[in-house]
Amino acid sequence: MIARVLLAALIAGLLAGAVVSAVQLWRVTPLILAAETFETSEGGEEAATEEAAEEEAWMPADGIERAVYTVGANLIVGVGFALVLAAAVMFSGRDITPTNGVVWGLLGFIVFTLAPTAGLAPELPGMPAGDLGQRQVWWWGTVVATGGGIALLTLQGNMILKGLGVVLIALPHLIGAPHPSSPESAVPAVLAAEFAARSVASMAVFWIVLGVAFGWALGQSRDAAEA
Repeated sequence: MIARVLLAALIAGLLAGAVVSAVQLWRVTPLILAAETFETSEGGEEAATEEAAEEEAWMPADGIERAVYTVGANLIVGVGFALVLAAAVMFSGRDITPTNGVVWGLLGFIVFTLAPTAGLAPELPGMPAGDLGQRQVWWWGTVVATGGGIALLTLQGNMILKGLGVVLIALPHLIGAPHPSSPESAVPAVLAAEFAARSVASMAVFWIVLGVAFGWALGQSRDAAEA
């Protein structure tokens, strides 16, 4: 049983990672490249500082090399999230199929993308950001609280526990995400807004594909074992 679930997670994760890579390279990466032109054109002093930083920090070159690293990272992330989804399905004691996989995928999207993005929008290069450590703590806290809240709402019949689930989902947003002291940026607001929208949309595609593919792969594995 465990081996079949892991194999299904691997297949689904690789497929979802490949699909989201295509979407990102088509719709998201061009915006990142556009933002980088604003980041490097703010003045001679900043350009010199960035050039010195580039000598110390390696980055993949634009074009094929950058695309390869993007795809590779997405495949790894896809498998990782597929394992998380598999654990959630097994913990719930419920089955996953290609049909209800859409629902499972949307729940994953809410937990790992929509809820954190409500407080911390995706950021382009050159945009100001709050303290990295504080943002990471808030992001993980939001993921855990949202996932726990949804579990209480869907898996428990007790109204008190359901109420606690609502409180958990709302709590990170009541606390508030860490933000920079000044929102000023050389990146145009319309570019930042478009990037946030496309990033969220690409992750919606990722999670829906992941849920459907995991349900399909698990079903195929089950049928092969019973044959």
